[in-house]
This record gives sequence, C-alpha cells and structure tokens, in this order.
Amino acid sequence: MPRAPYDARMLIVLPPSETKRGAPDHGDPVDLDALSFPALTPTRARVIEALVETSAGPDAFRRLLVRPTHAADVARNAHLLDVPALPALEVYRGPLHLGLDAASLSAAARERADRQLVVASSLWGALRPADRIPPYRLHVCARLAGIDRLEPVWREVLPAVLTEAAGPTGIVVDLRSDGYRAIGLPDGLGARTVICRVSQSDLGGRRIGDVVAKRARGEAARHLLDRGTDPEDAGELASVLGERWVVDLEGGLRGRPATLTLFVTD
Repeated sequence: MPRAPYDARMLIVLPPSETKRGAPDHGDPVDLDALSFPALTPTRARVIEALVETSAGPDAFRRLLVRPTHAADVARNAHLLDVPALPALEVYRGPLHLGLDAASLSAAARERADRQLVVASSLWGALRPADRIPPYRLHVCARLAGIDRLEPVWREVLPAVLTEAAGPTGIVVDLRSDGYRAIGLPDGLGARTVICRVSQSDLGGRRIGDVVAKRARGEAARHLLDRGTDPEDAGELASVLGERWVVDLEGGLRGRPATLTLFVTD
C-alpha cells in the first residue's frame, strides 16, 4: 500500500501510551524498511538493538523503570523483532488514545488521520497511524544498555523529520507531555506550533486527574479530525477547540510556541 502523502495544512503530534494491546497470535513482524519516515530507520535499529539487549539483562527492570509485574512485557521486548505487528493506533490503548477512538472515526476523518497524525515514540521516533508495530515496553526516561538516555538520541534526528511532516505552511498541534516533547520539536517552527494542555483543575477548582486530562487531549485530536477544516493559526485553533471546551490561549510571541489550555467542564 502506498504511503499517504503529507498534508501541509495541519500536523497533530500525539504521544504513545504505556498501555498497549497484546500481540496477536499470528502475523508478520515489524518491517523497519516499510515504516514511515525512513530517515529514522538507522536510529530505530539502534534503539531496538539496545532495548533487546537491555530486556534480556539482569538489570532490565531497573533500566526500563518497570516493576516485576511487567515481566511478560520485558520478556517480549527481548524478541521484539519476532512479535506480530499491528497498525500503530491499534497498539496504543492508553487514555489519550481511547479519547481519540480511532476505530470509530468516519471514513473522511480516518483519511485525515492517516495524513495528519504522527505519534512520537521513544522506540520508533515518529509513526503514521498505518505503520505496523509490535507492542513493546519502553518508557521515555528508560536508560538502555549502550545508549543510556533516549532523549538526546532522538533529538539528533526527530526535529528535522517533524519539520518535514509539517510541510511549508501547516500549523503544528502538539498534544504530547513534556517528557515526549523532550525527544524533539520541529526545527524552526515555533511560530506555527501550539502546545495543547489540559488544566489539572476543572472550572470549579476540583482536580480532574491525569487520566481525564489525557483522555481530553485525545478528544481534542478527534474534534479536529471530525470537524474537517484546518485552523491556520493559534487563534483559529482556539476557536475550533472552543466549540467543545473553555480554552485559554497564551504566548506565541517572538517565534515561540503558543500554549492552548483546555478546561474540562463535564
């Protein structure tokens, strides 16, 4: 299947999730050469090799920042390249991705998702929704054998890839947490980038919790895809998301990203 062309009008950058769907019993494993953004292939291969080595080592739980209750995930990491793969948006099952609910998108919204969504990953760098990957366990703050921290590794290659994906004129809607933004922002696109956050308190001052906040960010991505039009700047993005949430737009001066905060009301 040919890869979907880049859509220069809007790029929506999502994080992955720690919660993932289990691997199917049968199916082809990941094909690194078939993934989007081939410029990332050498780094992907390097990180996968380090993850496999780390997961088979005696200090795997410490390096991967997981508890022994995730022993099965760590064992699966050790033979990651043999695990059957699924489309990326079928693998990620955390609150943000449940809020997006990609499986229920209309045909038109799904086509837009294929062209406009990118998932920034500690293992793969960047993925399009149709890229087929196995489930895995790799926190962005893990320290892999032979690599140590992942953020500097990805910052060498990911910013240029995100800039290419954004195109020459499109707005960048960044729905990642601080940890995943640390692996790379688009080069030189601060004036076109909006960091979308969710307030940890609702309008009544009650704390909403991380799960609700993550789900709301996924719902924001879905709202943009369902609506079918592309905001051209931060102000238009605030108007579009303001149809669903109370919003507050700040910053965006002197070439720096703007911050758009959503307030959960229900």
